[in-house]
Amino acid sequence: MSDGTRGNGESDQTDTDEAALSARLQRLGERLARERAARPSDGPAENRVTTASGYARGLRLSSELVAGVVVGAGLGLLVDHWLGTSPWGLVVFLLLGFAAGVLNLARSAAAKN
Repeated sequence: MSDGTRGNGESDQTDTDEAALSARLQRLGERLARERAARPSDGPAENRVTTASGYARGLRLSSELVAGVVVGAGLGLLVDHWLGTSPWGLVVFLLLGFAAGVLNLARSAAAKN
């Protein structure tokens, strides 16, 4: 029956769906407004805490890398002095220290604090 007899029923259903959707949208808007009003605003103190936390994380990550390289270089110098293999111990342990520093850096960066 394509003469439009079903059109009336579909039109009523569409109007009902649109009214329900509008009501849900309005309730959602009101709920969001209440939650925004209840939440404290992000002021300058909040920004300072976030910035300080970022600096602390950056310093910790950079110290992880530097510590690995320094320890590797120190061990390389000790091995060179002890075995008498002048530059090779330093080169090998410096590279190992760098690799260990990068590994520690990746582990620390992936950890969720």
